[in-house]
Parts: sequence; structure tokens; C-alpha cells
Amino acid sequence: MQLIEKRDDAASRIEALRSQIEHHRFLYYVLDKPDVSDGEFDRLFRELQDLEARFPDLVTTNSPTQKVGAVPSTEFKQVKHEIPLLSLSNAMSDEDLDKWSDRIVRTLEASPEEAGQIAFVCELKIDGLSIAVKYENGVLVRGATRGSGDVGEDVTLNLKTISVLPQKLTPLADGSVPKSMEVRGEVYFPLSSFNELNAALANDGLPTFANPRNAASGSLRQKDPRVTARRRLALWAYFVYISDPHFAEPKTHAESLDLLAQLGLPVEPSCSVAYGIDGVKQYCSSWFEKRHLLDYQTDGVVIKLNDRALWPHLGATAHSPRWAVAFKYPPDEEDTLLEGIEFEVGRTGAVTPVAQLRPVQLAGTTVKRASLHNFEQIRRLDVRIGDTVVVRKAGEIIPEVLRVVMEKRPADAQAVEPPTQCPVCASKLERIGTEVALRCTNPSCPAQLQRRMEHWVSRNCMDIEGLGSVVLAKLLELNLINDPADLYTLTQESLSLLKLQKLDEMPDQKPNQKSAKKRSTKFEDKIVQNIEASKQRPLENLLSALGIRHVGTSMAEALAQRYGSMQEIMAATDLHSLEGAGPAVAEAVREFFSHPENRELIHKLEEFGLNMKGTEPAVKQVANSAIGGKSFVLTGTLPSLDRTEAEKLIKAHGGKVSSSVSKKTDFLLAGESAGSKLSKAQELGITVIDEARFKELLEGS
Repeated sequence: MQLIEKRDDAASRIEALRSQIEHHRFLYYVLDKPDVSDGEFDRLFRELQDLEARFPDLVTTNSPTQKVGAVPSTEFKQVKHEIPLLSLSNAMSDEDLDKWSDRIVRTLEASPEEAGQIAFVCELKIDGLSIAVKYENGVLVRGATRGSGDVGEDVTLNLKTISVLPQKLTPLADGSVPKSMEVRGEVYFPLSSFNELNAALANDGLPTFANPRNAASGSLRQKDPRVTARRRLALWAYFVYISDPHFAEPKTHAESLDLLAQLGLPVEPSCSVAYGIDGVKQYCSSWFEKRHLLDYQTDGVVIKLNDRALWPHLGATAHSPRWAVAFKYPPDEEDTLLEGIEFEVGRTGAVTPVAQLRPVQLAGTTVKRASLHNFEQIRRLDVRIGDTVVVRKAGEIIPEVLRVVMEKRPADAQAVEPPTQCPVCASKLERIGTEVALRCTNPSCPAQLQRRMEHWVSRNCMDIEGLGSVVLAKLLELNLINDPADLYTLTQESLSLLKLQKLDEMPDQKPNQKSAKKRSTKFEDKIVQNIEASKQRPLENLLSALGIRHVGTSMAEALAQRYGSMQEIMAATDLHSLEGAGPAVAEAVREFFSHPENRELIHKLEEFGLNMKGTEPAVKQVANSAIGGKSFVLTGTLPSLDRTEAEKLIKAHGGKVSSSVSKKTDFLLAGESAGSKLSKAQELGITVIDEARFKELLEGS
């Protein structure tokens, strides 16, 4: 960014920036269709702020820096807010936090010692849609979006579909509730639900949402509340204004959050009081990586002065209060150049276009590749080689191209044509039925074989450690394996043909301890042992490993429990009646086992000694179990058990595992970074246990 010194140049640049920012604000807030990344928007806004700070006589009341949000849509009844919903000023670095803190210290005339003891409340900044909810005598009467800050949209009916938002407040211990109060909160889209929705939309060839924030906004502003209800939105409450002379407002912000929780409203559990700006920085730093473990997207931390009595003394600008600031992490969306497109073949033959990108830093990692999902997505986005594109990566989400920055398209950008032949085996590509995906129909395609083998040995399937993608590729290249059954013919001698020298796939090995020959021999022996051990994996693991369409981990477990053996599943004629199955699953299972080559594979695996029978129903095994018959929900990260292990232990002792908290839930097993499920459980009075208590229940069985 070139430093502008002359006033006329600054005026011209300010006018251009205001025009660009207003355009992007309208797309973001009103149409829910942003066309630049959050990082690019922040850079434009920050440049405008800097120029206006250097040339204050050029600041006008209609500048975006003096506004909040955007004008509300005309599709909903408009609501004038009794108390304006201001935005927050941003701090992009520790230096910005220091400047904000210094202003507070100066205004409060605090000494250095007192400055270190100033109490702030730190809350994760949820990337959602701000709303104001009005309660009268404890009953929800109205809900509105922030809109322009002064006027919002009445979305009361849609808000009532959010299960965690109480339509009636929980009375306090003395039976009281405020006669009138307004709650401020953030409606968000849980990442798990967001990914499921986008995957379903992409699979149907429909436009996907750019990010969880836009998905939440679009879902909350549906004309039909039934559509909103199906989207499974959630909400965190973070602020309260009480209009009741007989009900004292909390003196601190921390107390107000406690009050919200007592009244039955969901409060984000990670909020914490920090002392001095150093304490604030420590909180921000501690959540930089941990935030990606959450089931909701957060792009920073909101910091508020805890003592509410000091807020009027500090005041506010037209845009934001001076007693609060939003510290923003580096964006998880960025602009970069699309340099090319490769086509990858999956285990089912589906060909996926993958963008080759100019390296860009996202969520702490360097991203060079990003998914484009399918060719319908390329057509909808109008992606061309040479385009500047917006890329997103949030936590464990695979990087993906969100949109094209059209104003940066070069004249020589190249259109992308779908291939007609498999990029690996040159077989003809076809669409099956109404599917969007192009598929290679050659079952012997080397790429499909590689992906199928990788799936077979993966942790949730046959869990064969040591057989990583490099080793499998070499085995396929040497023609030592052609299907999963061939793995069980491998010996130490045949593996020695690979000349394995790298030991990083076996975590218990340390380089340079022994000669290369001895190391290699031990490595090969370990692989053989792991292959042998996989024969005893449960039936549901084997079903998952087969890669039957629509049969994931949960459906494989349901099939194993319902039918009890591979032979029974292969012969079943009532698959459609299985809970959670339906016609698509039933047809996929029936079709898979109708192919002679698949039945022959099962026969070979059985001859090699793989487990073809399920266990007896767990409830029968442990009829008197403290867990038997109980319903569990898991959330967060456990100290020593991963989620799959914990679920298997629950089921082995006769318990049931559900994905969502309800009144029928008996226990919530919660670990570190537990999210909205914990708040829901607390709201419903569900028993919350940690791993230690869980193990006590197991031992008590």
C-alpha cells in the first residue's frame, strides 16, 4: 500500500475506498453473497481508517467507518432498536491492544499498578449474525437482526425455531424474572451442520454457502420458518439490558453473563475474566489454535471492561463503544492466484477438480491446493485458470475455493473444460443417473485401487498401521496387491522387495539405532503382525472398509448389530426397514453384494480368517451394567480416549450413543473445549461427566 501524502490524492483514494467498501458491505450483509475474502475487506477498511485518521477533515457522517452493519432487507418487517446495536472497533495485533488499553488507562487515570489489575472479560468472537431478543415477563416476544444498528429485521418466528433459545425464561432461585429485558446474541451455524448442508447442496448441483456466517444469515432470514428449523442453527447470548426498576442490573459484565445462564440462555463457556492487558493477550494467544477444535467458527476475541459502571465514563463513538474491542486473528479466508487445475480420482471413481494455488497462509498453514468439489461448482463459480480466488480453510476443513474476484480477472484467463477420459487410466468418464460427479467406470483403475486400499487400512476401518500411501503405492506398482484380500498374502519376504528404509510411518522406531538391514526387517515384520491383527477387527469395521456407498461408520454398526453376520447381511431382503437406512442405503448394499467380484472378495477374506460375525447385543452381555441402556452424547477432547474408542466402550457395555443432546440423554461425556452441547445439557439438567467419572462407571459395570 503506497503512502499518500497529498490531501487531493487522499480525498480521491478515500472516495474510491468508500465506494468499494459500501459495495462489499451490501453484498455481505444484505445479499449474503460476499465476493472478496474477509482479509481483503479488512485491509480495505483499515486503509480507509488510516487515511481518515491522517486527514480528519475528510471524515463524513456517511463514511463506512461511521456506520454499523448495513440497511435491513425490505423482505421483513422493520424494527427500530430501543438501544442501538453498535459494532466494535478492531484490534489486529498486540500493538493495537496496547493502544486500546492505554486509552482506557489514561481516561481512568489509573497508575501502572492499577492498570495491571483492571478486569476485562474475554469472549470468543463468534462468526455469526447479531440479533436482539426481547423478553416481557419472561416470555420471548420479539427478535430482530442488527441491520443498520438502529433498524433491524423482525425474524421472531425464525428465531423461535432455534432449540437452544428459550421461549420462556427459567426463573431465578427466588422465582423472579425481569419484567422486561433485551438479550443480545449471535446466531451461528455449527460447523458440523454447515459442512453437511454444503456437501448435500454440492452433491445436488446447487449453489453452496460461502461460509458459516452467510449460511446462518441466509437461514435466519428464510420466509418459511420450517426451512430455518431444518438448518439446525444455534445461538450464544452475550449481553443483557434490563428495564425493571425492581430488578437490579448486574454491576459487572461477568455477572451479566452468569445471569443470562441462570435464566436459561446459552452462554459460550470459554468466556473468562483477565487482569490487565497482558492477561488479555494471554487469553487471545491460548485460543489461537484451540479454536479450531470447536464446532463453531470464531475469528477472534471480544474484550470488554468488566466494570459496567465505567462504561458511560468511557463513552462511545458513532460506530463503537470505547470500553470494548474485537481482537481479530489472521483471517481464515484469503485471496490468491489459481495457477492450474488437476483432476484426482477417488476410490469410487469420482473425479474431483483440485485447484493449484499460489501458496497462501491460512489458519497457520501454507495452502497450495484447494477443492473445487465438482464440475458444476466450476461452472457456477465461473472459475478460470489465472483468476484471483478467495480460499477458505477453517481448522480441519479441507481448503476450498469459495468464489472468484471478478474485478481482478486477467484478459487471458483460461476456461476449464471437464475431461472426457480418466486422467490416470484414460478410460471414458461417465455420469451415473442424475449424479453431478463424473466417474471413471474402470474398476481396475490404479488411482481407484490406491484410494480403496488407503481406505481399507485407515483407522476407522481395518486399522493397519505401517501401510501408508507410499507403501501401498509401491505394493501396487510391484503388482504385489490388486485387492484388499491380497494384503493377507503378504509376508516378510515379499515386503522386503520394497526395500523399506524409512521408518517415520512406525512411531516406535528411531533412526540410526541399528543397521539399515535390521531396521528394515523389523519394520516389515511389524507390518505383517499388524495385518494379522486386523483379521480380528469387528464386523462393522470390515463393512466400513468395503467402501459400500452410503455406508459409513454408523450405518456399518447398525447393519452389524441388526443382522449379526456378513452372510445375513448379504442375504437380507428387509434392509429398507433398518432404522436410519432408507431406499438409497438399501439399494447400495443390495447392489454391492450382487456383483460376483464383491462376493468373491468376501469369500477370499473369510478363507483368510477375517471376522465375519458381530458380537452379541451388548445389553445382553452386561444386563446389570451402570451404562447398559443409558444414552450418551460426547463433546470436546478427552484426555486419553479418542471419540471412537469412547463410543465403542459405551456400546460394549450396553449403552447408546447419540449425536445431539435431548431430554432423553442420560449422560454428556465432556472433554476439553466442550461446545454448545455442554450448554444444552446444563440447560436441560443432564448429568455431565468427565473421562475419570466415565471410567468409574465402566469399572462399576
